[in-house]
Amino acid sequence: MKSLVFALPLFTMALNGLSFAFSAEAPRGNITFQSFNKAKKVMEHSVIPGYRVTLYCQASFDEDKNVKLPVGFKTSVHQKRVSRVEWEHVVPAENFGRFFVEWREGSPKCVDNRGRAFKGRKCAEKENIIFRYMQSDMYNLYPSIGAVNAERGNKNFEILPSSIPNTFGSCAMKISGNKAEPPQASRGVIARTYKYMAYAYPDYFRMSPRQARLMDAWDKSYPVQKWECERAKKIQALQGNENPFVSTHCKR
Repeated sequence: MKSLVFALPLFTMALNGLSFAFSAEAPRGNITFQSFNKAKKVMEHSVIPGYRVTLYCQASFDEDKNVKLPVGFKTSVHQKRVSRVEWEHVVPAENFGRFFVEWREGSPKCVDNRGRAFKGRKCAEKENIIFRYMQSDMYNLYPSIGAVNAERGNKNFEILPSSIPNTFGSCAMKISGNKAEPPQASRGVIARTYKYMAYAYPDYFRMSPRQARLMDAWDKSYPVQKWECERAKKIQALQGNENPFVSTHCKR
């Protein structure tokens, strides 16, 4: 099994019956949280207070995740998920999950109580600790209106033709086919998240050259915002690693 990326020198540590290579320096990725549900709760209680705003539609929400929809927001799909906030993986779990054999092929241990084999996210989560770390990485988790999260799914980001209308009315999120174009307000945040995930987990997530060029362009065109710095500082204190694509700008 491949290990997370660490700088030399290395030493070995036993963890949940598995051996991993670690260094004396801080890891690039998350090695603190294995539970996606726990990571979401920590985000809710310790990271987002003071800035409860959804990523794509800039909608405010309260501590119970009740969302105040922007004026003019509309949708014809996922009506039951419109009024609630959900936690979205900006880099979809499937995009890195397919790098894991448990996701693609399953595992001898991935058998349900009826003796049926299963694979995909459920198997990767059950059998691979690195997948659990990636799935629970708080730098990749952002609040989203449930309907928007559902419709975006695992679609890759792209610039769509100007003739395509907004999918959610006043919220400038466009989804067409298997592509999604986010509003300008979220593009820099998205870019720095994608770049972080590729940096932190190079054996398990890689962008295509086209995707990398787009994220570089968005990173440069949409500078780091104050709330990003505050968010990254909190996550670093809780998770133990930094997102250098954000933190280096916050130190200036």
